[in-house]
Amino acid sequence: MSADELRWGILGAADIADKALIPALQAADGSRLVAIAARDPERAVAMARRHGIERVHGDYASLLSDRELDAVYLPLANNLHREWTLRALEAGKHVLCEKPLALNLAEGEEMAASARSSGRLLMEAFMYRFHPLMRDLVASLRSIPIRHVSASFGFPMAPSDSYRLRPELGGGALYDTGCYAANVTRWLLGEPERVEAVMRSDAVDMSCSAVLAFPGGAQASLYCSFESPEYQELTVVCEDRVVSEERPFSRWRDPHDPYQVMVEEFAAAARSGGTAPLPLEDSLANLRLLDRIRAAAI
Repeated sequence: MSADELRWGILGAADIADKALIPALQAADGSRLVAIAARDPERAVAMARRHGIERVHGDYASLLSDRELDAVYLPLANNLHREWTLRALEAGKHVLCEKPLALNLAEGEEMAASARSSGRLLMEAFMYRFHPLMRDLVASLRSIPIRHVSASFGFPMAPSDSYRLRPELGGGALYDTGCYAANVTRWLLGEPERVEAVMRSDAVDMSCSAVLAFPGGAQASLYCSFESPEYQELTVVCEDRVVSEERPFSRWRDPHDPYQVMVEEFAAAARSGGTAPLPLEDSLANLRLLDRIRAAAI
């Protein structure tokens, strides 16, 4: 690996790669985007041409065998995160994996064990955790008693063939937007001791609400949905103030690009042999909470 750059490949020509991660990789210090692979070769070729990516591999396995790559970004459907993360780590690549890291805690623990044994970094791409505004907000509340957190993330999901609406592909609102609400709540309050939840399901869960209780008396309410107007909200009720933030999970280029900050910090850790800036332990704890919410709602 070059001491001054991490060479990247992308497994999958997803929209999030096209709109967010490819621009971030190309703007980030210490990174160079080299290759892309996709199930649809024509889509991969078009994306490579659009962004000036050096080469296109015919399939995921071919990209992983590319010795000139140090790391991969994995934006595949949720049900594929475990398989291709394990294969990438086995191939000696660092992995930045889209959220949710896995479909459950057991999968996540297997992936974490593989990362440890391979000596490579594995990190969940919770880009909102890298936005300076969110980091400053959480830091400002560290010494203030918090009474209640309300976190919501929803948007309307029209009937389609999207993986978000297909159970076999790991669809559902809890995985897609609920993971953010769970994560920010844990970031602020730690791990809950009690979880209650209700869920409305069709082929996948379309809406879910959860109430959490924490040691010391703090409480939280979470809401995620595919059947609401587009809606993001974070409200923190403290002992002496109420702090609210609109669009806490998708602030982008305002002027900070959290995707670019995330890539730069991940690449710096990989090049130096350091630890991932968002620890795997945090991702596993988030999966544990998502498992508890799903179990409570059954």
